[in-house]
Amino acid sequence: MDAKIRLYVKNQLCDAQIISLERNQANYLFAVMRQNVGNQILIFNNSDGEWLAEIVGGNKRIVTLKCLNKIRPSLAPPDIWLFFSPIKKSRTDFIVEKATELGVAEIFPTYCEFTNSERINQNRLQSHAVEAAEQCGGTYVPKVHNICKLTDTLENWPDHRNIFFCNEDELKPTIDFSSLPNGPWAIFVGPEGGFSKREKNYFLQNPKTFSISLGPRILRADTAAVSALTLWQSNFGDWVTKDI
Repeated sequence: MDAKIRLYVKNQLCDAQIISLERNQANYLFAVMRQNVGNQILIFNNSDGEWLAEIVGGNKRIVTLKCLNKIRPSLAPPDIWLFFSPIKKSRTDFIVEKATELGVAEIFPTYCEFTNSERINQNRLQSHAVEAAEQCGGTYVPKVHNICKLTDTLENWPDHRNIFFCNEDELKPTIDFSSLPNGPWAIFVGPEGGFSKREKNYFLQNPKTFSISLGPRILRADTAAVSALTLWQSNFGDWVTKDI
């Protein structure tokens, strides 16, 4: 198999399925990657896995593909959500990209009291998640939500989901991870100025909250997000054989 190009598609994928690509993907294949009818590429979605497909028609505006055979099944991430406070544009992009690579189910940009950036471009961040999955060989693209308020989120928190609260006040590990419950989780990473005292109280008053240390050093927000996901995946996620 010589196919090197991978594209995420929203279409259902099955044997001999014919699909049409969106205009930007058609332009990418024909204008950027110089593909032609008869060439083969890899396509995937969140449910049907990765497929080898042949370009059976098209140009820079529209491309038609035919599914040939399934290469591998979809690998969905564990049921882990990431909440983070938007920071500078390039570093926010970095968080979304690395979260996709490390494996999260959903991503929630979150407005906190000390958040520096109150606006995000949701479509652009979703595109970054797609590109990250395409480039790293993933078969799942997490949904990137529009920005939400931390206090509103915690006031309406679901009873079944545990909270992995990255608390900068916890400078030494105080949690035995083997004692923590299984089930769905959510990681919360604060803004560059940290969580406010009021926000910390919101967390600590919630019975589903577990206050977690990320070590003796204060981390940048993007570093903290990657560190927290790595810590969670290595203890609860699909990096280990333990079911959640």
